[in-house]
Amino acid sequence: MPTQLEELVSFLHSPQPAVRQIALDNLVGFSTGPTANIFKYDNYRAIKDLKELSRENSKVLVQQSVTILANLCDDVEMRKLIADDKEYVEYLTWKICDLENTNADIMCILLSNIAKENIVTCVFDFTRTDSDGDKKLPPLDKNVFKSNKVMDCLMDCFVKGYDRKLNKFANYDYLSYFFADISRFKTGREYFTETQEYDNVVPISKLLVFTEKYDSKTRREGVASTIKNSLFDASTHERILNDEDINLLPYILLPIASAKDSEIDEEDMFNLPDELQLLPEDKVRDPVPAIVCVHLESILLLCTSNAGREYMRNKSVYPLVRELHKNVENEDIGELCYRIVNMMMRGEPNAGPVEELPIKNGEDPEEEESEMQNKQIEEDDDEDSDEEDAIIEVV
Repeated sequence: MPTQLEELVSFLHSPQPAVRQIALDNLVGFSTGPTANIFKYDNYRAIKDLKELSRENSKVLVQQSVTILANLCDDVEMRKLIADDKEYVEYLTWKICDLENTNADIMCILLSNIAKENIVTCVFDFTRTDSDGDKKLPPLDKNVFKSNKVMDCLMDCFVKGYDRKLNKFANYDYLSYFFADISRFKTGREYFTETQEYDNVVPISKLLVFTEKYDSKTRREGVASTIKNSLFDASTHERILNDEDINLLPYILLPIASAKDSEIDEEDMFNLPDELQLLPEDKVRDPVPAIVCVHLESILLLCTSNAGREYMRNKSVYPLVRELHKNVENEDIGELCYRIVNMMMRGEPNAGPVEELPIKNGEDPEEEESEMQNKQIEEDDDEDSDEEDAIIEVV
């Protein structure tokens, strides 16, 4: 016998709209935690019902159904059922690009959650043509979007639509988490680091400016992770670092720098990228240590190639890392600083004398060095990565 809640779940496919609405009103609160198991009733029929409800014209119906779907992604089986439906994922991505969509931000959260699944790379195949009328895809404003590929349009939403500049109902911040997840895959990294035909721009260069958008932790965090993941292919480092149209390094260094970093000598100062020289007095580091750590991990990845190490030595990255280590009391940041210095300043046949980070009270440099030498950043397997970022829940 089904429980009362399971019976309520079955009402999601009632032929009566009022009954479906009542069911949604009562079920949103049960979509997180252990009670989410009620949506497995009747062989997961609720997943199909919720996807259908999310295509309705009602703002409330769509908001509630997408909220439940986003929350159910915490369960691997239910997340797979959503992500494996390519036709639905295609609808979802194009719907996010509908500039009249009042639920675009919640849909961005759902998309970022299902991006934990490998199949999400199918978004690179979604292209609109004049013969797609039968698919009943959401409208696309050709005055804003110049590409027929949904990935390009999602990038345009994120870059052009921040602060609700495209859609008054959405800021698209959560697309940054989607970008971070899809850049775990080789096809994703290639997209972000190669020039795209529709605008002749390398996508990652569009994201860099948001590394210092301090009023949006979500946007900064997702962009930082996208940059890091895009650097896992060491063979691309030299090209990316030397491409002036990308100008990557300053936007990795700016979030870790402060105007109070006073002990950088004049020669090192003028070897820094132009954007790091003579910082304004109110320039502060990123206030979130975890985001600072992501940028340090990007630097560490760049240290895995000879070209990257040499480039960063010439750009005075070491003095900047030294100042960060000296002025920020954070164990994770300190550890990454040591790892960067070990990679950047050691192991080269003609590297010359080794520079050391200053010792802080309570530090044992020999013990720290031993630990650091035993740790490396390893590239995630493209399709077999076990790494699972936290699912975003909607409350």
